[in-house]
Amino acid sequence: MNTLLVIGYVWPEPNSSAAGSHMLSIIRLFKSESWQVIFSTPAQKSDFCIELEKEDVVTKEIYVNSKLFDGFIADLNPTLVLFDRFLMEEQFGWRVEKYSPSSIRILDTEDLQCLRGARQTALKENREFANTDLHLDLGKREIASIYRCDLSLIISDFEMNILTEHFSIDPKLLIHIPFMLNLNNRAKILPDFSQRKHFITIGNLRHAPNWDSILYLQKIWPLIRQQLPDAELHIYGAYTPPKATALNNPKIGFLIKDRADDVNVVMANSRVCLSPLRFGAGIKGKFVDAMMNRTPIITTTIGAEGMTDGLASENCWPGYVEDNIESIVLKAIECYTNESTWKKMSERSNQLLETIFDGEVIGQKLMNRIGNLKLNIKKHRLNNFIGAMLLHHSMRSTEFMARWIEEKNKPSD
Repeated sequence: MNTLLVIGYVWPEPNSSAAGSHMLSIIRLFKSESWQVIFSTPAQKSDFCIELEKEDVVTKEIYVNSKLFDGFIADLNPTLVLFDRFLMEEQFGWRVEKYSPSSIRILDTEDLQCLRGARQTALKENREFANTDLHLDLGKREIASIYRCDLSLIISDFEMNILTEHFSIDPKLLIHIPFMLNLNNRAKILPDFSQRKHFITIGNLRHAPNWDSILYLQKIWPLIRQQLPDAELHIYGAYTPPKATALNNPKIGFLIKDRADDVNVVMANSRVCLSPLRFGAGIKGKFVDAMMNRTPIITTTIGAEGMTDGLASENCWPGYVEDNIESIVLKAIECYTNESTWKKMSERSNQLLETIFDGEVIGQKLMNRIGNLKLNIKKHRLNNFIGAMLLHHSMRSTEFMARWIEEKNKPSD
């Protein structure tokens, strides 16, 4: 039987983050192909993580800087190891390569953290982002991790272009895997324009781009409220910090709602999703939720990035993409008040979902690539000299540091 070992950065929380939903869809794909799946992580469980045992997934507690993992991976010798973000590859990749060298190593980037970090820095410095901002330490570490792995899952076509064109990474080391949705789960009947009211935004408020968008909305919302005095903005977010709760202002309809019990219920009853993201990377789970419930979306270029797969956003985006406050306000009001506009934007959702996010199509694409890797892994690795070089040099330093920490943590006699 084929075996997948997932080394997770955190326990999956599909109701808290897009990353959690994406990880669960990957796990379910491999289970549907009759693979044994083992999920391991050094992170602590939370109250909101999914019960993987109910998914017929074995769970395993692992530790950083511990030789206990060496025996575990050697005995398991999995067909494939999936690292959840490059930090897990840095920590455990050398151990997998040393003690289970035949295992195919796959990196799930979730999004390019170096891109998100560089954009955040540019915003703080009040300047335009440039590709050279990616060349800092975080970028070097993340790109090195991609090279060391046999394949990396890239969630955005925009990020695929950065990796292949700016960093000149061989496309054979990458595969574009956006959210894999079960489109059969779309509701057949949804509230129409007249049955919906209010604006909505949603997202994990520990995630810096989401928090920044809430602060940005403090400037935007009063301008909308002036013209729509009965409208409210409902802000749902997992792990709502006190600084967010302090922004709750019922007088102007700026309402902090904390975690949504059912995202589909609150999204389907909202008239417009308003989420003006100013930095970030990857693709946005909140917008997939909106599309699944045919709720028009007002966002920025960065918000819509990677979600149209090269299609012209002005022709297919289920809402509006605007980058200045005045235009955001104008389009938000237009979409909220004009029923014909609302219906036009709402109807675009299904087309985009079926074109970009069909889980059956994407899943088959991934399994086909993995099948080819299993047949040709030796040749594949011979053609990745940079990856072999990085494994030889950079991972040796990681190994020696880990060994030193192991010795340091040993109890004294």
